[in-house]
Amino acid sequence: MEKKITALKAQKRDRNRVSVFLDGEFAFGLSRIVAAWLQVGQTLSDEKIIELKGQDARESAYQQALRWLEYRDRSTAEIQRNLQQRGVTEEVIVEVLARLQRSGLIDDNRFARLWVENRNEFRPRGKRALTYELRGKGLDQTAVEGVLADFDDRAAAYSAAHRQARKLKDLPWLDFRRKMFGHLARRGFDYETSKEAITRVWEEWNGESSAVNTTPDEEVDL
Repeated sequence: MEKKITALKAQKRDRNRVSVFLDGEFAFGLSRIVAAWLQVGQTLSDEKIIELKGQDARESAYQQALRWLEYRDRSTAEIQRNLQQRGVTEEVIVEVLARLQRSGLIDDNRFARLWVENRNEFRPRGKRALTYELRGKGLDQTAVEGVLADFDDRAAAYSAAHRQARKLKDLPWLDFRRKMFGHLARRGFDYETSKEAITRVWEEWNGESSAVNTTPDEEVDL
């Protein structure tokens, strides 16, 4: 059975969507891109209506993914979870992800690299913590190991310690050391790496190596 398009109207709440009226009554909404080829007076079969709704579902999901990507780069798994939470079918999700990958809008290797670079610049983390974060973003072990293959834990620990030292520099050595160990441990650095960074930062701020050397490791309470 065919129905005639009697009106095509831009929706008030979303100008990027068009309301389709068939035989004088509202029938369904479509994105502008999908509705671009429709004209008043055109007839639509039931099969064509199903096809248009399917195209709209894919286009709407794609546009949702693009909006989410405006804020920052995303992993494939993040986009997938976001669309699932919005009730998008798995068939449509697969198509949307493939489209995004073809256009270069999602790339897990690039995402992992940018994530590590951002952390190093603003909130340094240890290799262990970065591995946990990237796996949590849905990246597989191969991608994670690849981006962290040349990661310098010692440099990252020093950067994290140097930033925190501004807040702790007036504390006595024992308090400084204890708080700094806790700070670095929460960021995924192991004991030896943390110890080296803490000693280096303390000496840079205070120029007093003697206070460091006279404090046994057992006095640190983590």
